[in-house]
Formats: sequence, structure tokens, C-alpha cells
Amino acid sequence: MNRNQDKTPLPPPLNLSGWRNLPLVLMVIGAGLSLAGLAVNREEFGYSWLLAFMCYLTLALGALVLVMIHHLTDAGWSVATRRVCEHIAALLFPWLALLFVPVILLATHIYRWLTLNPASDRALSAKWPLFTMPGFCIASAMFFGIWWLLTSRLRSWSLKQDETGDALCTRKMRFHSGWGILAFAATVTLAPILWMKSLEYQWSSTIYGLYMFAACGWTALATVYLVAALLQRQRILTDVLHGNQFYFLGVMFFAFTLLHAYFDFAQYFVVWNGNIPDETFWYLIREHGSWWWICMLLIFGHFFAPFILLLPARAKVTFKIVLPLCIWAWLMDFTDMAFNILPASGLNRGGYPFHWLWLQFGCVAFMGGLLARVFLKNFSSHAPYPKRDPRLHEAMGVNVEPDEMADTIPMREESL
Repeated sequence: MNRNQDKTPLPPPLNLSGWRNLPLVLMVIGAGLSLAGLAVNREEFGYSWLLAFMCYLTLALGALVLVMIHHLTDAGWSVATRRVCEHIAALLFPWLALLFVPVILLATHIYRWLTLNPASDRALSAKWPLFTMPGFCIASAMFFGIWWLLTSRLRSWSLKQDETGDALCTRKMRFHSGWGILAFAATVTLAPILWMKSLEYQWSSTIYGLYMFAACGWTALATVYLVAALLQRQRILTDVLHGNQFYFLGVMFFAFTLLHAYFDFAQYFVVWNGNIPDETFWYLIREHGSWWWICMLLIFGHFFAPFILLLPARAKVTFKIVLPLCIWAWLMDFTDMAFNILPASGLNRGGYPFHWLWLQFGCVAFMGGLLARVFLKNFSSHAPYPKRDPRLHEAMGVNVEPDEMADTIPMREESL
């Protein structure tokens, strides 16, 4: 008997034929705005490009860690969304690696420490030779190399499992997830420190890696929930995707909301309680002008609003609540990355550069259109979910005793 089968009929599929060219349209508009920004102000273009890049990097890294958690925990409920996460994680290489090239080319306009003499700055000399152009490029290449090896092996064995169903595929994916989770912990700490925190190289934070991990998981879960809901309505994942899976995704989304808030507050508390000028200046800059209101937006929009709305158990499977929150999560992730990146520019110390929103939108639109086209192509080229995963029957809800059905949480009528 199918334990997870929902009795509520799904609404008719959406007609998405008019949206097929949207990624291309975003690429064209984004490219035009980005080139215009590059011609007007290289520094602002560099910061805007880095901002958009970090937003999509958190999404891809979050999807990667969800895949590894699936294999390491031998979970059954996440089988339905595993293939979606694999395709998102595969965007790390070569696509996000290529999108990182402008950051390297404009590094001297973005990272002030590249123009300084390490011998004249104690904080910079302590980070030599990493904080040099060769060190920056070599470390960045190592990060993308590790992500390429990890994502390519996980997806390759996953697709091979669809063909053969061999148990070796499952063992290989567990093996790569074993060393991969350690490599992920190192790279998700070092890469944001080198690419984002180093914009203000005098500042240090021992919680920054955990903070970025929570941001990655939060954004990825919101995206996977949204994509899964769309695929369910289009009858693509109806065989394996049911109310319980959405509930588990909602629970994890709720958990990462708390986790991100905890790490964010812990970082602020440790820095402020230490009261060391070399550390507190980072927050002092972000209390000036409109940055104060951006800070308030993050406190209430990134934590309190999702926390209150997702607290009831039923809310986690109510699409009218969760889907708007998923879209809101993208906006909050963008705002969070902007809060970390943009004040580093001397031109933006007094407040958020709203007059450059068109440039930031252009960078986000171009990258989003490109990555969406790649994702859709990969998704349409393979099975939408692992056809021979050993936990597939569990995901479909078969071979379950009738008395266990009382534990299910059905979908609400507010479905898509």
C-alpha cells in the first residue's frame, strides 16, 4: 500500500510553452546591462558581478551538500529530489568556473589588498602568499577542481545506476560523499573567505564558514522545494513525490532558517563582545545610512518572518505559504550577499547603492538565464529521478504496513 499517496487531486498542469525563451531573454537583457555597467564603472561592475556570482554559488554548493547528505544517511524520502540537486550542483563546473573569470580579470578593482604592499600592512603580511594574485588564482583553481571532481563523480555514478542498477554505483556514491563532505567543509569555508570576506581583509571571523554553510543550505532547500512543487504539478514526479517529502523539505528549510540565524547572531555576539577595533569596524560600517535598514530587513525577513510562518506543522506542506517564502528566500539571499560584499567599496559606505540596482539586476539576470538553460537541458536529457535507486520503493511508499499510514502528513488543498 502507498503510505504517502495524497487523496487531493492535483490542479491541471501549467502551460509553460510561453516561458521557454525566458532564460535566453534574461541572458540578452542581462548581457546588455552588464556591458553597459562595465563601460560606465569597472569597480561597481566588479562588485555587482561578484554579488551575483556568490548568490548562485551558494545555491549550487547547497545542492551539492544535499546530495551528499542523501547518500551518507541512506535516506529514502530524498530520492525524488536527488536528480534535481545533482543537476544544480553540476553547475559548479564548468559554468560557475567560467563565470568566475571576470572576477579574476577585475580582481585589482575588487580586492584592495592586491594593490597594497604586504610589508607595510601587518594584517596583509600574515596572509601572504595566499593574498597575492598567484595565490588567489591557484587557490580558486583548487576549489573548482575539487567541486568538479566531486560533482562529476556523483552525477556520473548516478546516471550509470539508471542504466545498470548495480550496487557498485551506490557504494561509489557513498564513498565520494564520504570524502566529499570533508572537502566541502574545507572549501565552503576557504572559498567565501578568499572571495568575499577578504574584501575587508583586516576583519576576521571564526564562524564565517558555518555562516556560509547555513546560507547555502537555506537557499538550496528553498529552490528544491519550489522546483519539486512545479514538477509535481506537471506530473513529472508524481510517482515518487508525495506529501511526506514536501513536509521533510519544509522541516529542513525551517531548520536551516534557525541555523542561519544562530550563526549570524553568534558571529555578531562574539565580535561585539570582544570589542576589538580590528573586528568591530565591519559592523560599524554596516550601521551607517540605509545599511541599518538593510540589517533590519535581514533580521526580520531572513529569520523572524520565515520562522513564524513555518512554525506550524501544516504550514510546511501548504504551498500558499511555502512557495512565496521560497521566492522570498532568493531575495533575502541576495540581500545577505549584498550586505557582505557591497559595503567593502568605498563608494558604498554611506548606504546601499540603489542607483546601481540596474547593474546588479543585469548580472543576476545574465547568470540566471545561462545557468537555467544549462539546468533545463541537463534535466530534459536524463530521467527526472533515479530509476534504480535502492530506496526508490521507499520513496514511492510501497511495502508499508497500513497502520503506519497514520504517521503521514497529507498535502493541503492549497496545492499548486
